[in-house]
Amino acid sequence: MPTVAVPRDALFAHLGRTYTDEEFDELAFEFGVELDEVTSERREATKSSTVRLSKEELSKLSDEVVYKIDVPANRYDLLCIEGISRSLRVFLGDADAPSYRIVPPSDEASSTMTVVKSNVDTVRPYVVCAILRDLTFDESRYESFIDLQDQLHRNLCRQRTLVAIGTHDLDSVKGPFAYDARPPKDIKFVPLTHTDEGREFDGASLMHTYETDASCKHLKPYVPIIKDSPLYPVVLDAEGTVLSLPPIINGSKSRITLDTKNVFIECTATDLTKANIVLDTVVAMFSEYAAASFSVEPVTVSYVDDGQNVVDSYVTPRMYTRKEVASVKFVNSLIGIDVDPQRMADLCNRIMLGPAQILPPKEGAEDEGPLLEVTVPPTRSDILHAVDVAEDVGIAYGYNNIQKTVPKTCTVGGEQPLNQLGDLLREEIGRAGYLEVLTHGLCSTRDNFGALRRPVTAAVSLSNPANVEYEVVRTSLLPGLLKCLQHNKSASFAGGFKLFEISDVVLPDDAHVVAESIVGARNERRVCATYTGPTSGFEVVHGLVDRILTLCEVAPTEEYVSSSGGAAKNRVYCREGWSYAVRELDCKTSDEGGTYFPGRAAEIVVTSPRTGKDPVRIGTFGVLHPEVLGSFDILYPTSAVELNLEPLL
Repeated sequence: MPTVAVPRDALFAHLGRTYTDEEFDELAFEFGVELDEVTSERREATKSSTVRLSKEELSKLSDEVVYKIDVPANRYDLLCIEGISRSLRVFLGDADAPSYRIVPPSDEASSTMTVVKSNVDTVRPYVVCAILRDLTFDESRYESFIDLQDQLHRNLCRQRTLVAIGTHDLDSVKGPFAYDARPPKDIKFVPLTHTDEGREFDGASLMHTYETDASCKHLKPYVPIIKDSPLYPVVLDAEGTVLSLPPIINGSKSRITLDTKNVFIECTATDLTKANIVLDTVVAMFSEYAAASFSVEPVTVSYVDDGQNVVDSYVTPRMYTRKEVASVKFVNSLIGIDVDPQRMADLCNRIMLGPAQILPPKEGAEDEGPLLEVTVPPTRSDILHAVDVAEDVGIAYGYNNIQKTVPKTCTVGGEQPLNQLGDLLREEIGRAGYLEVLTHGLCSTRDNFGALRRPVTAAVSLSNPANVEYEVVRTSLLPGLLKCLQHNKSASFAGGFKLFEISDVVLPDDAHVVAESIVGARNERRVCATYTGPTSGFEVVHGLVDRILTLCEVAPTEEYVSSSGGAAKNRVYCREGWSYAVRELDCKTSDEGGTYFPGRAAEIVVTSPRTGKDPVRIGTFGVLHPEVLGSFDILYPTSAVELNLEPLL
């Protein structure tokens, strides 16, 4: 969740009310945000363990109380003091939700942006723009304006990789504007970071400076976004002055100051949808300070080809309002309340989803009752479904006002038997000295088959894997454990190194049905363990097999016990009709046989009431073949066991 720091006194001035810290904490909870911390600039500096300031430096820091407010990650309209205070005032009933207006441009030249499509398509293909007229800035508004851009860059813009915001003093430049991409050496301008010295850079030298200059370290993370591109994106005015080099830095000439009255906003992007959301958010928050409140002038963006022919065009900002519909019955049911339709419509006004109205039920769906139609403002891109409407109605109603009720269903929750068996076995295998690991569910075809000396059979494969390591969904847990051994060569193997994993494999199965659909595959819960040490350790994993089957209350057959040189005496409780045996694995006919050293492999078979008199093989174990060890670069003899847990339930 993003955290927004706002000065307490400034927030209360925006709200027109004052609160104690406890009262505001309660208000924040009711609204659906959280007061994370009450602090100050000086307090933050003193509690830092990495930055030590002198007494003189501390004395210069402010003691003004600052609220750190955690806001939901999808509420981009709450990333600044303007958005938070506006929403709270509407929530408290002190103000109505604003109505945003797109007014005709007062200067045709400034409201035009021409994009050289063939060039920008190679680096950042989209741009959206807007103009705010007759703004009044003071120091706090200016700081909030910059902070909102930083918050958007960190969150929705994904560190400027998706969208980069540029804001400019419109009176210091001349339209129409152009968005182009040019070779780094052909881009020359004074960047915002070097305004005082007036030093001019070209694109290549500027990238080098931002990578190496400690005073510009805050811009270093953005350099890789375009550094290796043959063309750098650039925004220009009619005289060829560089306004910005997105997504890195703005030019010095068009910098915003406290005296700025008219602001030109441009957002370059790799994602047009995100760009429109960002632009609408910035406009909605700061058009409040325009002479004509909540008004904005549009900009026409035209894409031209190499022959200067317009191939695409659109007008921004969009500032769209749209309608969303939810059933009153659905909203009441989801929240657990019983509110009449008209009151529900009134609640929507508290959360800026108004005006809301009640519509008659759809034809043929009269049982669902009336419908609630809300108006979604341009700042609420997070409202996508009736569930989102219900969530906001719940906030407006008040979570503390929802009556606790006993569910009408009479059920008792419990752990799935297969999960419970896995959890119990994890504890017991851990007590036997094995370390549990959790490996990736995807692997390469080589690791899953060839490296184990197994024939390539059917497996669930990825159509577009990120790399060769993620080609198929594993059909065995063994490759993951062997790769874990491969990457832990520095561990001590003198006393034996034991690993295990209990997890799922995925097997193709055209007959498996889930929710009446044939999915073509099924999960199978398995346990796999390895022993690596100076000796092969066959007897170690053999003992683990017996321990697992004993814990599952499965008795060894008399033949198996007698072949081991013992008497068939059950010392623990075993389920009636359940028995198991261990017999030699035929390495020539079995697909798993190639994985093991010939003559040093066994299979585990189980007989149960479910299988009748026919034993069913549930797993294998043995000493791994030297070629398998070589494929995973393992230097010590290793024994392994892998068995299916599902037949043991």
